[in-house]
Amino acid sequence: MEEFTITVSQLNAYIKQIFEAEELLYNISVKGEISGLKSPTGNLAFFDLKDEFSQIHCVCFDESAYKSFRNGDFVVARGCPQFYTKGGRLDFNVNKLTPYGKGDLYLKFLQLKENLEAEGLFDVRAKKPLPKEINRIGVVTSETGAVIEDIINVATRRNPSINIVLYPTRVQGSGAEFEIKKGIEFFSNYNVDVIIVARGGGSFEDLNVFNMEVIARSAFECAKPIISAIGHETDFTILDFVADVRASTPSVAAELAVADIKSSQNLFKSQCLKLNTIIKNNLSDLKNQLQFKQSLVLNKMKEAINGYKYFVTLKMTILEKLNPNNILKIGYAKVSKGESTIVSSKQLSSGDKIKINFFDGKVEGEIK
Repeated sequence: MEEFTITVSQLNAYIKQIFEAEELLYNISVKGEISGLKSPTGNLAFFDLKDEFSQIHCVCFDESAYKSFRNGDFVVARGCPQFYTKGGRLDFNVNKLTPYGKGDLYLKFLQLKENLEAEGLFDVRAKKPLPKEINRIGVVTSETGAVIEDIINVATRRNPSINIVLYPTRVQGSGAEFEIKKGIEFFSNYNVDVIIVARGGGSFEDLNVFNMEVIARSAFECAKPIISAIGHETDFTILDFVADVRASTPSVAAELAVADIKSSQNLFKSQCLKLNTIIKNNLSDLKNQLQFKQSLVLNKMKEAINGYKYFVTLKMTILEKLNPNNILKIGYAKVSKGESTIVSSKQLSSGDKIKINFFDGKVEGEIK
């Protein structure tokens, strides 16, 4: 006899009919703690509603119903369960949320936060600045997953010579806080310039290990500056308040820790090119100024030389006119007796010997 079988679609359709036929499940109120709240679009949210022993996945299509709530809030959710045949999944469709109180984890978080803040563990005056030069980074996180890969990729892209040392730990679950504490203490006494404590996103419960007091105190007592990079930008843990610097994501933590050497190199090259252009332009301007000044000096020298030439020519003309030989050429003669020049007949007597100089020679004679 052939065994009676049904398809998966038939089974899911039957389960759906059971839920739809049960009137007691319509518009019921369920209390629990919100966990894993995500809103991929402005009018849709997914989250889990949980208590100490169980949880159910919830869907809400009304933004006004969920926008004021956060992970850890204890609420009363009004709606009805719905079984989706295609995925074989039961969801609780929520149409209204009202606060009921805070969940236990969140209350513990608030109480510890208040106590540690009162002790001064969050005091900005106790926070250590990041070193100006960072060559080695200690990272406390899981050795698998995207977090360490993101940190390595971002850090080495910004500075290929950066040295990254990983202390592998679990980042959630029972006892993970002690592994993280040991990682912080290890790097506190190890040759690193800064420590990054990181993990990816998750629900409030997933990130709760970083709300543990042992991690907060080890971070506060650490000798090296710590950058916390837990979850996403909207997630906050106790470690974020104690850490010296908080990064919104692990990638941002790597950006904060590692100077962008390549960008600096490109900027330096660009500035060198600009400086080279400025120097060339200045040299060109100086050359033009020098040429202009040289032309002015040459012109002045030429003017001076021409002036001196004119002066010399004028003096030569005067000297030529005063040259005795030139006077003699026009019929005058020079008469001398001994060393004396005769300018008057009264200077001569009979028997005086004289010399008569013409322009082309001289003669001697005697006065009768």
